[in-house]
Amino acid sequence: MIKIGNIELCEFPILLAPMEDVTDPPFRFVCKMFGADLMYTEFISSEGLIRDAAKSVKKLDFEESERPIGIQIFGHDIDSMVKAAQYAERANPDIIDINYGCPVKKVVAKGAGAGILNDIPKMVKMTKAVVDSVKLPVTVKTRLGYDDEHKEIVEIAERLQDIGIQAITIHGRTRTQKPRIPADWKLIGDVKNNPRMRIPVFGNGDVVNAESAKYFKDNFGVDGLMVARGVYGNPWIFSEIKHYLKTGEQLPLPNINERIRVSKIQLKKSCEWKGERRGVLEIRKHWGDYFKGYSNFKPFRIKLMEAVTEIEVINTLEEARQLYA
Repeated sequence: MIKIGNIELCEFPILLAPMEDVTDPPFRFVCKMFGADLMYTEFISSEGLIRDAAKSVKKLDFEESERPIGIQIFGHDIDSMVKAAQYAERANPDIIDINYGCPVKKVVAKGAGAGILNDIPKMVKMTKAVVDSVKLPVTVKTRLGYDDEHKEIVEIAERLQDIGIQAITIHGRTRTQKPRIPADWKLIGDVKNNPRMRIPVFGNGDVVNAESAKYFKDNFGVDGLMVARGVYGNPWIFSEIKHYLKTGEQLPLPNINERIRVSKIQLKKSCEWKGERRGVLEIRKHWGDYFKGYSNFKPFRIKLMEAVTEIEVINTLEEARQLYA
């Protein structure tokens, strides 16, 4: 049993990574259907939250069925991060998570996200201020370091643990490394195997299917895995990983009927949460992933991208079903 504060997870939890414009409540709903053990909101700007910016506040939304759920915040100003953590705590999540991993240039340039890896003393000071300001468990998601010359994650993890975080998720790349560079799990393993570490250590990076999950679990000793890109159009990945770890057998790939069933659930949730027009528009980014690998799907994808009503989307999906069933 893995515990984050008083939150009990299973023996080897599989987490859904927080991803901007991807892990909204409709998508989290379908990931939970297939066994995501812990999920996080999209990352939320501390400055936006304390200014009551509508987009930031909307990201606090979650359903009870999503628990345990963490709200992830990011920022560069310590006072703003403290206020944002307290604001987020009032939404009553299970965890407050701090994003020290976002590599996006405009975030990093302000010293937020992975940018703070250039200033470890400030990182520690900010984390302690957030931990001391809320009653909920605080966790951190970060990277190996800022660049190849500063892979300081073993020291960073220990220092953050010592000022009170309850778990850490480590992405196996530096801020400057591109996604095409394989994640360096050796350093993640070094953190976990540090005899001074007492909190759960989760690994992230290149967990794209059941086989990769088993490899990382067996070789690096982490307490659980966080899935990011591997979940695109594939909320089934959680059940696939768990089944493979338990039995050594692969679950069959979801067929067209299952893909349409689940994507329609996400569509319905998207329209309920955002309103029909915005819900249809914002689910568009998922269509290519849901039906990736289906030959001659392009005409359907074009129609899905052009649809502006829920019924138009449903009718197009049913047309696709007739072709591929």
